[in-house]
Amino acid sequence: MSPVWVLTKRELSSYFNSLTGYIILAIFLILAGLFTWLIGSDVFFRQQADLAVFFFWAQWILLLVIPAITMRQIAEEKRTGTIELLLTKNLSSRQIVVGKFLGSFLMVCITLAFTLPYYFTITQLGNADHGALIGGYFGLLLLSAAYTAVGIFASSITNNQIIAFLLTLFICVVFQLLLGFLAQFAGGGVMGDLLSTLSMSEHYESISRGVLDTKDLIYFASVILLFLFMAELVISKR
Repeated sequence: MSPVWVLTKRELSSYFNSLTGYIILAIFLILAGLFTWLIGSDVFFRQQADLAVFFFWAQWILLLVIPAITMRQIAEEKRTGTIELLLTKNLSSRQIVVGKFLGSFLMVCITLAFTLPYYFTITQLGNADHGALIGGYFGLLLLSAAYTAVGIFASSITNNQIIAFLLTLFICVVFQLLLGFLAQFAGGGVMGDLLSTLSMSEHYESISRGVLDTKDLIYFASVILLFLFMAELVISKR
């Protein structure tokens, strides 16, 4: 069996061997359920057969949930000294980073899978646009993968889980919120276009509407690979 897959399975099972995974799952489902079906401009208030409300709120709920998922991945290994044990085994720095990333990302995928009843429910309430619904979930997966890569990087540069959580949150807020705000403030021109291109929310919103564009896919792939590569560099320096 691949060492990466062994590490991935270990990390994924660790969430459910304690209360961590269940608490994270419960928090996400409670918040997503409230905002989608009960509070504010929910599905019934909008009276449209779509999950635009869910896709809007999910990006912000994941912004809090994913740092909690990734904060211990490498920081805890460094604090306890087990990172040295991993490095002495037949595992490269890249394999450790990829294994940690996949374990965390699969946890997020399982969390999102519990919202699939939303999809089937909305299709029974009206003439739903299946392309937009599938695109919205695909956008959430890409966004989650980017958040997770950021979290792995943040966890690799500290041995304190709280610092890793806050750093992940800060970086994700910059990409998800601040860059988009600055792009609107800058208006047109080269600077505005550059900030808009770097804004994660711009690319997510495009995909969540069911529009698959190559530039959006390249953007998310670049962000994921960049932060995983930086995490690998940090670990390899040890």
